[in-house]
Amino acid sequence: MADIVRHGRLQNPPFRLRSGNLLAALMTASALMLAAPGAALASNNKPGTTKSSNAKAASGSSSRSAAHGAGTRVSAREARETKGGKAQAKGKKTSVAENRKTAASEARTASAAKPARRSAPAAASIQEASNAEARLIAVYEMFGRGQARPALAKARDLVRDYPNFQLAQLVYGDLLAAQVPPSNALPDTASIAKMRGNPAMADLHEESRRRLQALRERPPAGTVPSQFLTLSTRSRYAIAVDASRSRLYLFENSDKGLKLAADYYISVGKSGTDKATEGDARTPLGVYYITSSLDPKSLKDFYGAGALPINYPNPYDVRRGKTGGGIWLHGTPPQQFARAPLASDGCVVMANPDLKQLLRKVQIGATPVVTARSLQWISPPQAEKEAQSFTSAITAWKDARASGNEAQLKKFYLPDFQRNNKKTTEGISALHDEVEYAQGKRVQFKDMSYLHWRDGDDTMVATFGEVFEGEKSGRTRRQYWLRQGSEWKLFHEEILG
Repeated sequence: MADIVRHGRLQNPPFRLRSGNLLAALMTASALMLAAPGAALASNNKPGTTKSSNAKAASGSSSRSAAHGAGTRVSAREARETKGGKAQAKGKKTSVAENRKTAASEARTASAAKPARRSAPAAASIQEASNAEARLIAVYEMFGRGQARPALAKARDLVRDYPNFQLAQLVYGDLLAAQVPPSNALPDTASIAKMRGNPAMADLHEESRRRLQALRERPPAGTVPSQFLTLSTRSRYAIAVDASRSRLYLFENSDKGLKLAADYYISVGKSGTDKATEGDARTPLGVYYITSSLDPKSLKDFYGAGALPINYPNPYDVRRGKTGGGIWLHGTPPQQFARAPLASDGCVVMANPDLKQLLRKVQIGATPVVTARSLQWISPPQAEKEAQSFTSAITAWKDARASGNEAQLKKFYLPDFQRNNKKTTEGISALHDEVEYAQGKRVQFKDMSYLHWRDGDDTMVATFGEVFEGEKSGRTRRQYWLRQGSEWKLFHEEILG
């Protein structure tokens, strides 16, 4: 906590703060201080230098009651999913009873607080965030500026509109607790120690930290994730997940290139990332595509507003012996707005309002999904430069195929190459048919997409259409290439249509 609090003290604190604070109050106050003016400014802007407070919040039992007096019910254990994350789970909940003193204090505070004016600059500075998150960060910013009562009023409105937003409930409760009259009673040290060790409270603190980090450290303007080298305009949107920031970035694609359209807080596997085996509770890392959209009426409430399965394991995963399946982008149960940063059995989980926005954008089979431990951002010219060497390889493959020289064409394939054509899988013998199919014909490639993935290997997923001269339509292919030394080799191909 010290690394967050050490930024300084809040100037002219709007209310008296007392000793004996609960961890809950300190966590939230620290988050609020971290979000001092300028905390959520757009990319590449340095945080504001306004000093914030090493705050001490209300004493033991009063603070504890107020922190949950708004009806907060925090999940102590995130719901467990069964194989692939596909089962209704029952989350254990913890709650603290309200007492009369807290209720009276809340009533006095609510009646005294003036409605907060809407801050246009604050809303503009975090326009990429979802509505509920934007409102929460606005509360942080107000508190950081010393505007405690407007912050309280805005927090009250937020929990009224999103009663299942646990982090917002905690913030509201701590703002209430900070205004409880001083008590002569000694701090409830046993309760404080219990609160410190509560995993649910630690999860909420980490959720707050990651939301703030992602909104402070914006992607450099005009950059794209390094995996998106070339993307056809047939893919109107693209998705990139940065697990280290618990963030999903949505890009809109046009003839002018990719543009960041929105980004959202997400949760990943409770054991982290880099899925390898079924049941390891990890989110896979790689380049995938949305394969379907599941009707929420066919799902249990656990999955919220819907689900978007991805094609894990993809051919590169299969090549490396990775197992498991059922990896979805899905929502949360009705009683839960968001989950902890590490909470699923491998799926990517979003708040239902955010998922609903995503559901309106994605295209089945055409929307790519990159899941990375940490995204690296590059400029479009750099992406174009990195795509050039691969463009040369795929052009040489096309020329070898058209020449009718099967021996020359075979040099582009690994010995264990496979091609999926509808329901059949063919190996290297498919090359003979490939030569006959294309020999002597002039072909045009169109709608090219190159998705680059590096881990231990250097791979490329190329999707494109091909139309032979004199024909009106042709095949759509998705090819998986592996770099060996200075050469690119094909190891898998899918005929999509």
